[in-house]
Amino acid sequence: MANVIIRPDWYLPESAVTPESTYRNRRQFIKSLGLGVGLGSGLLAHDASAAVTAAQNLKLYPGKRNAKYNPNFRPTPHQWGTGYNNFYEFSTDKFQVQRLVGGFRTEPWPITIGGLCKKPFKMDAQDMVAKFGVEERVYRFRCVEGWGMILPWSGFSLRRLIELAEPTKEAKFVKFTTAMVPAQMPGIARLPQYPWPYTEGLRIAEAMHDLTFVATGMYGKPLLKQNGAPLRLVVPWKYGYKSIKSIVKIEFVAKQPKTLWNTLSAVEYPFESNVDPAKPHPRWSQASEEMKGMNGLRVRTLKYNGYGAVAGLYRR
Repeated sequence: MANVIIRPDWYLPESAVTPESTYRNRRQFIKSLGLGVGLGSGLLAHDASAAVTAAQNLKLYPGKRNAKYNPNFRPTPHQWGTGYNNFYEFSTDKFQVQRLVGGFRTEPWPITIGGLCKKPFKMDAQDMVAKFGVEERVYRFRCVEGWGMILPWSGFSLRRLIELAEPTKEAKFVKFTTAMVPAQMPGIARLPQYPWPYTEGLRIAEAMHDLTFVATGMYGKPLLKQNGAPLRLVVPWKYGYKSIKSIVKIEFVAKQPKTLWNTLSAVEYPFESNVDPAKPHPRWSQASEEMKGMNGLRVRTLKYNGYGAVAGLYRR
């Protein structure tokens, strides 16, 4: 691999990235998601419908920067963070996704939390934002394809949401499901061989780690549709496909859940998928990565993407 520049672990040049330079018809939208309009048995009644709009939550952005998380990192240029997106429900062309999301409706956005938990509930994404608030964390992002970014996310720790649901002792994993609305997501029809909807999963201990983040915004503003609006997961020590977008369902389960990429190729996309420069992808090395927005600069990939604090989760 030509022109590989090895930098110290802490290195991130100043040029790395740049600063950031009502309701629709509710019943029709919910019907299109196949979620129904009523609450299922056992769901918390106070979460029946959205009480807060995205416009009302604008005042929460940008959230206060959490100094614990890489306070000296400077983000990838906005045009790369918001314009170079893996979101196959719209397109396999990363630059085209932003041009195909215009008809994707993200408000209202009911999310079902259930499975093996004591307090299952349904809550709109904007109500979650109002309930849990917004903080900003700057995280490294590493794609399995061999490129990386530095992104300023807004949102809250997934642990807080899990604690609200109170998983039972039988719950060993958390399964996440993305919206599947073919009429609004043209890429689904182009990939009929894929096991839609997009699903992902984490072990309970991984989901409860403080680094695991529910992102509702980026670059100091609410998430754009191409970035997984209105709510997505960010697991910074894992390859990017684990950070599932546009979540509509969170379930606590006893057995390891099937996930889209692992189902397609378990060898190339293992369930754990921790960033590991010493473990190559079957078709390419993972020893280094191209930092997007930095004129082709390649840097050495770090174990756990630089988040060594999670190592204790994997001691056998």
